[in-house]
Amino acid sequence: MLLSFENLGPWRIALGIIAALVTAFLVCPLVLIVMLSFDSSPWLVFPPPHWTLRWYRELFTDPDWLGSFMVSLEVGLTVTVLSVLLGLITAIGISRTRTAWRPACETAFLMPMILPVVVTAIALYAFFLRIHLNGTFCGFVIAHLILALPFSVGAILNGLAHIDPAIENAAVLCGSSRTYAIMRITLPSLRPALFSAAIFSFLASWDEVVVAIFMASPSLQTVPVRIWGNLQQDLSPVIAAVSTVLIVLSGLFIFGANFMKSEKK
Repeated sequence: MLLSFENLGPWRIALGIIAALVTAFLVCPLVLIVMLSFDSSPWLVFPPPHWTLRWYRELFTDPDWLGSFMVSLEVGLTVTVLSVLLGLITAIGISRTRTAWRPACETAFLMPMILPVVVTAIALYAFFLRIHLNGTFCGFVIAHLILALPFSVGAILNGLAHIDPAIENAAVLCGSSRTYAIMRITLPSLRPALFSAAIFSFLASWDEVVVAIFMASPSLQTVPVRIWGNLQQDLSPVIAAVSTVLIVLSGLFIFGANFMKSEKK
């Protein structure tokens, strides 16, 4: 008999309590940030003495914050497109490789996911200084792409592992070209994997702060970099308002992605 929640007996209560505590541990900081964003005090004070929308008005009328949101969005979308395209090509090449070098290739492309981010950031900073890409949009995209590509390659490789190559080979034997068979058979079967790769790539770029700090310039800063910079200067509730907006956008993005996946099924 398979072990299910109904068959756990008294352990169900213990598991329910543990699950509730873990959920509270994860959710309470988010709730605290949301409450602080409505704080009437010019500093982060909890509980808020009064409630106000002042900090949201300051956020949406501040050109610096709006500019950072646009930079994050532009970099994130560019990285997502490039990551999915390059990840698809790389994953197909690795999956079709039948040599002893295949495990080494997979490890090499997944290495940025394993290395400490600060090591990657320092290496990119030193290299980009030499080629004058530090503080540029192109430098931001390349740096974030290095971090996002392993997620894309991993997701697409996992999708390819569940596709029978015999179907594509059968299409080729029936007269189709290899390119046409990939476009009409393999890619449609990879839609869930490509969708996952796009989500992970965008979030990897949108949330990145360590590499972004090394890549940023006074005129080109993503939202996480500006949050970090403002934390070094003061603890204005505007930071809580920005964090609340990010929480809402991330939640909508995830719920929208889950809804689209359920509609496809």
